[in-house]
Amino acid sequence: MTSDTFSPPANSAKLNYVISLTIIGSLFFIFGFVTWLNGILIPYLKIACELTNFQALFVAFAFYISYTVMALPSSWVLKKTGFKNGMMVGLWVMAIGTLIFVPAAMARTFGLFLTGLFVMGTGLAILQTASNPYITIIGKRETAARRISIMGICNKLAGAIAPLLLAYFILQDGDMFVKNLKSMDAISKIVALNGLAHRVIAPYLLMTAILFLLGLMIRFSPLPEIEAEPEESLDNTTASNKKNIFAFPQLILGAIALFFYVGAEVMAGDTIIRYGISKGIAIATAKAFTTYTLIAMVLGYILGIALIPKIVSQRMALLLSAILGILLTVGVLFAEGNTSVMFVAILGFANAIVWPAIWPLAIHDLGKFIKTGSAVLIMAIAGGALLPLAWGWWSDHFNSQQAYWILFPCYIMILLYASWWYKLRSWNKTSSIKSK
Repeated sequence: MTSDTFSPPANSAKLNYVISLTIIGSLFFIFGFVTWLNGILIPYLKIACELTNFQALFVAFAFYISYTVMALPSSWVLKKTGFKNGMMVGLWVMAIGTLIFVPAAMARTFGLFLTGLFVMGTGLAILQTASNPYITIIGKRETAARRISIMGICNKLAGAIAPLLLAYFILQDGDMFVKNLKSMDAISKIVALNGLAHRVIAPYLLMTAILFLLGLMIRFSPLPEIEAEPEESLDNTTASNKKNIFAFPQLILGAIALFFYVGAEVMAGDTIIRYGISKGIAIATAKAFTTYTLIAMVLGYILGIALIPKIVSQRMALLLSAILGILLTVGVLFAEGNTSVMFVAILGFANAIVWPAIWPLAIHDLGKFIKTGSAVLIMAIAGGALLPLAWGWWSDHFNSQQAYWILFPCYIMILLYASWWYKLRSWNKTSSIKSK
């Protein structure tokens, strides 16, 4: 009988455990690098394709909506391939997405860019559906948030580096470029914008090659296959009496909380550059703002690793994160100028522990439903598609600062999950609370 956790003993098994964590850590680095390129792609494509704020935020929409569309198919892929081969497939699908950027840049067609982003998101949906439960069940559940926090550091460090590297290649002269566009005739403007669009070709070709090679490395790596806990090993109060994933309140409500959380996280990272520019900050300065948000997240992860679970529980860390998010949102809305932008960046700190804390709480007691449950949680990443789009619309019709009112319901949902929803094991009010 297999177990839902992988408990590494000493010597060779412990070495395999460390190797597995290292490999998964490299994958989380890739997640972060690719995901947080959107922070610089949004202002870049806004210029290159002549878009409004609302239109530019379709960058985030196309990327994150793929998680909702492809999460359940990803679960099916994992059932056929297992976690390990599924990770390889995910990397190769991502490589196809980055390759689509080449014809998109050649034609300067926003729709093709969005297609590439959707395909990249599809590959990430497969990767995340495999790697998040993998890192959760490879060790003790009580320390899952710590392991996911370590993965988060890999993710966000890559995310802090990515927009700066891409900005160096595609938007290093952004302020002068925008200024010069205003004085160009129609033909010169088209030539200049075409040249700007072509700047992404070299970096995305390089990413394509790296993703393909990483897929090969995963295929031949010593990464062990981890099996979920079988249904018969659970007591009658959990998965043994459940017929489908909708019978697990902690999962469904966890997905709702993650939907709003990912929306808040993406808004903090992907809108901050546009917000800074709207406040009159030069592109040369604002292009680093996504990096500041992710550095704040890294600090939050480090604190989580130090405190969870020895000093605070995963659930308490989640509760405190929700409260801090609400307080920082007040700062974003009512502070002036650069201070308000700073509060957006600090939201990264409040957001850091939310994903690591919700995941183990939401997939606990799922038994044989863990892969499908993981896919449901991955579908919640659609919050990163829809809520930033709402920010873009609000920003165009009112102003960018007031658009951050959208953050309030996000943190309230997280607060509800941390306070009450995580305990539910039945939709029946008389027997819904998990016994402790």
